[in-house]
Amino acid sequence: MHVPPVYPYVTPPELSSNRVARTRVAIVGAGPVGLACAIDLAQYGIDFIIIDDNNTVSAGSRAICWAKRTLEILDRLGCGDAACKRGVSWKVGKVFFRDKLAYQFDLLREPGHKRPAFVNLQQYLLEEIMVERLKTLGHAVRWKNKAVGVTQRAEGAQVEVKTPDGRYVIQADYVIAADGARSAVRDMLGLAWEGQVFHDRFLIADVSMKGDFPTERWFWFDPPFHSGGSALLHKQADDIWRIDLQLGWESDPDEEKKPERVIPRIRAMLGPDRAFELEWVSVYTFQCARLERFVHDHVIFVGDAAHQVSPFGARGGNSGIQDADNLCWKLARVVRDESPASLLQTYNDERVEAANENILNSSRATDFITPKSRASRRMRDAVLALSQQHAFARRLVNSGRLSTPTAHRANALSTPDRDSFACALTPGAPAVDSPVQAAG
Repeated sequence: MHVPPVYPYVTPPELSSNRVARTRVAIVGAGPVGLACAIDLAQYGIDFIIIDDNNTVSAGSRAICWAKRTLEILDRLGCGDAACKRGVSWKVGKVFFRDKLAYQFDLLREPGHKRPAFVNLQQYLLEEIMVERLKTLGHAVRWKNKAVGVTQRAEGAQVEVKTPDGRYVIQADYVIAADGARSAVRDMLGLAWEGQVFHDRFLIADVSMKGDFPTERWFWFDPPFHSGGSALLHKQADDIWRIDLQLGWESDPDEEKKPERVIPRIRAMLGPDRAFELEWVSVYTFQCARLERFVHDHVIFVGDAAHQVSPFGARGGNSGIQDADNLCWKLARVVRDESPASLLQTYNDERVEAANENILNSSRATDFITPKSRASRRMRDAVLALSQQHAFARRLVNSGRLSTPTAHRANALSTPDRDSFACALTPGAPAVDSPVQAAG
């Protein structure tokens, strides 16, 4: 079983000197998105302070699937090699309907790419890699430093911080709120969500086992071992496997987390002779929602603090790191007075567009996986049955459209392309990493 590191609490120097901390950027939250912001700003040479109310990495594996675009960003942040080496690469997914294979897909058929389609790596392991990378850049997280107040100022924002030794204040040009789905910063500013809560419950379990299953994403609709629901099986690092089982809205979360309930479900899925140990178990619900705006004067929201999606499609953690990639170069230019503050509006416009796209795809996947009416279920089951033999039906199957980067078409930084190119790469889309063949 993985033993997470415990990072030391260090008394902030402002407490001993009784002074205000002043910095260009204050980052609240040291999850993968906050750490990505810190590493990026460090590489740009921007002064910052990053705080977190914990003293270790996240509990449970949470996000596990890191997409090719995210891996390319991690390359730029100096974490890509370590993440790919530590994780499990995959590109093939299989979708089953009851006891039969409906279809399978290959996300990266062309050989020669630097990075795989996806790497499965537990969030806590990625966070450990990122914390170490931040150290090599001469920076450290201020652990056990909790933001308890955020206020806007005429020329910046102020964060009140609570520590085991007392309270102090950070004054910054900008605050990045990277404090997750239950964002305290969001609550302090009185900001509301726009979106939808889905009335369903899912059991998520990470189990340790020596499985001989291939390194692929397997998703079942109405499997014989879990009749009427959906199921997911995915391999992670260190022989940990992610299992996700649909429970239904009427299930009791406290009861369903008990080992005597979880183990029989997993044994039915894996077979009676498969040895395994429970590493982590949770029951979750989810929502697809976002803030109306991500930039609020001198406070900027990223990741789950700005937007939330269902877990189907691995769009949460990936879009959060893409938020950081979009924001930090702009923020660096603004605090250096190289660009006007209005440049940050393009972060808002582009990442709200990305959030809308992710919410749309996540909502569609959720509606297909958990149909809300008998007619919807019949239609879904008919599509799944047809997909076993007919290619046209496979395009309609939705077990979670997997994360792809957004092409930011409608924004101030993307100008019309006057030349005619017969390709899908449009202004505002990330440059494609693809193999190049040399003649001869």
